[in-house]
Amino acid sequence: MAKAMMANPELRNPFKTTPVHPEGSTTVLYQGKKIVLAETGTSGSLLVRPDDLPAINGFELKPEGACYNDLCIPLAANMLVEADGREWFNLTAFADLLEQPWVADTQARVWSFAEMPTKRESTMVNAMAPDFEVTDRQGNVVRMADLKGKKALIVTWSSW
Repeated sequence: MAKAMMANPELRNPFKTTPVHPEGSTTVLYQGKKIVLAETGTSGSLLVRPDDLPAINGFELKPEGACYNDLCIPLAANMLVEADGREWFNLTAFADLLEQPWVADTQARVWSFAEMPTKRESTMVNAMAPDFEVTDRQGNVVRMADLKGKKALIVTWSSW
């Protein structure tokens, strides 16, 4: 009789816990990206360094607020927090302001954010496809950014 083999058996043990990220770090899941932050503020909310914001959701802090391309959101008083002698950005308060759904496992230090309705609406208004890449039949990678300034017809299909 043949011996049953499993791919990656170390990943299949339901009783063994494996760390999601290094000790003391926090993981943020956003639009298919996994961002591991070396440090976050101590609070019931997710406090991140303002410098980490562009890597997480593409926003950056400017004098007029948190900006993503031409979209700028004025900051409420509870979004910039002073704690532990440092300035932090309250990412969960920002998500709540934008009505962006999020869930958290605070024990595991993992936060997951859904798509921002504000970003989705601007994409629909401008009729701009999000930046993505696919491989054609010849194995060449085609990126939406390569087609900038050109009209493109995107046809998708699924067997299910």
